[in-house]
Amino acid sequence: MGKFMDENFLLYTKTAQDLYHGHAEKMPILDYHCHINPQEIAEDRHFGNIAQAWLGGDHYKWRQMRSNGIAEHYITGDASDWEKFLMWARTLEKAVGNPLYHWSHLELKRYFGYDGILNEKTAPEVWELCNEKLAQPSMGARGIIRASNVTLICTTDDPADELRWHRELAADPDMDCRVLPAWRPDRAVSIGQEGFSDYIHSLAVASKMRISSFQDWKAAMDKRMDYFGELGCRASDHGLLYVPYAPAPEEEIEKIFTSGMEGKPVSRADEKKFQTAAMLFLGESYAKRGWVMQLHFGVTRNNNTKMFRKIGADTGFDGIYSQVPLTELCFYLNDLCTKDVLPKTILYSLNPNDNAAIGTLIGCFQEAGAAGKIQQGSAWWFNDHKEGMESQMGSLASLGLLGNFIGMLTDSRSFLSYVRHEYFRRILCGMLGNWVERGEYPADMDWLAQTVRNISYYNAVEYFGF
Repeated sequence: MGKFMDENFLLYTKTAQDLYHGHAEKMPILDYHCHINPQEIAEDRHFGNIAQAWLGGDHYKWRQMRSNGIAEHYITGDASDWEKFLMWARTLEKAVGNPLYHWSHLELKRYFGYDGILNEKTAPEVWELCNEKLAQPSMGARGIIRASNVTLICTTDDPADELRWHRELAADPDMDCRVLPAWRPDRAVSIGQEGFSDYIHSLAVASKMRISSFQDWKAAMDKRMDYFGELGCRASDHGLLYVPYAPAPEEEIEKIFTSGMEGKPVSRADEKKFQTAAMLFLGESYAKRGWVMQLHFGVTRNNNTKMFRKIGADTGFDGIYSQVPLTELCFYLNDLCTKDVLPKTILYSLNPNDNAAIGTLIGCFQEAGAAGKIQQGSAWWFNDHKEGMESQMGSLASLGLLGNFIGMLTDSRSFLSYVRHEYFRRILCGMLGNWVERGEYPADMDWLAQTVRNISYYNAVEYFGF
């Protein structure tokens, strides 16, 4: 019987252990997509207790607490931090097979030196230990980043954002990790959503120009992309139900834009036409700047209307969209490719059934001189568990070139979530070790070691141009 989470956790072969401990474990972390607040880094936020560091904004944990019958009062309500932590501990002991069980205990081990098991019985001692550690000067946001060996972070930023905190971080000589903005224009393309015209007015203020037409919209977005670029932005990111493709004449797009600005209802068909025009413009703009385009799709958001009205978005009521029209994504990529303006692109689907389709699609648009230009992104959100990561990497290996894969990202709002990179690297080394020891790949340790180092770090550095 193996010991729970010992040094060879998830490393079931000698080859896997050699690859992880000799190579992957030592690699820095490049977190090219996350939702960390740059203000908290700039101000070196210190957390008052483990509940604040662990449960604030973490809808992964909130979902499981609700699944355990915990009242919302102890999740997003005004219960004390200790009560919320206790309810999480009570929930965690039932999370058999859930990645949160592994992540939580990895975080306790790496950041707090706790080797025990968190449950309702041990909650008081864990609470005291973690809070004592968090009170140390080195356990602020910057200290956690430094201890995690993170070299670069890309946050997620709206085009209208003034990027004040990024400017401060860029000018701070004591900041040894680069923190760059990433362009997230979801609100600017959501013409069918309530508040679109109000948002465009805020975009106009940020770009210091009037926006009364789609042509103006493009000019404003261009100005904001230039501004983001001045602060080191190298990547965009889009959160979409699916990538649309419904091209329409420019004059029709102008009429749709006018309707949206006037607050008139915009049909789903017209919304698709506008989004197509917007995405084609943005894709070309990214190619011109050498930015990477990230496309996250296949998620249905805010499914529980009652709870959405009560506590808002990003609170744990999202799910997998099972009917993503990948043919439209193909048409979109092909349009950009035909015009020679297809940027480096990473495709993430929340639906694991899309792995093979994406694996074949990326092979249609690769180019000479740009190894792995089109990527299948790492297992995302509901898939970033052991089986999901193995499935995504196994599919990519079967249909493409795993050696060119750019690896893991946290996609998280938590400073303690860097252990997800460790989790990923252990799974990667475990898979490679199994293939070698079953005779399915040669035991060329030099090449395997380089592959592990590349997927863990170097491929992403080269891909994004950091």
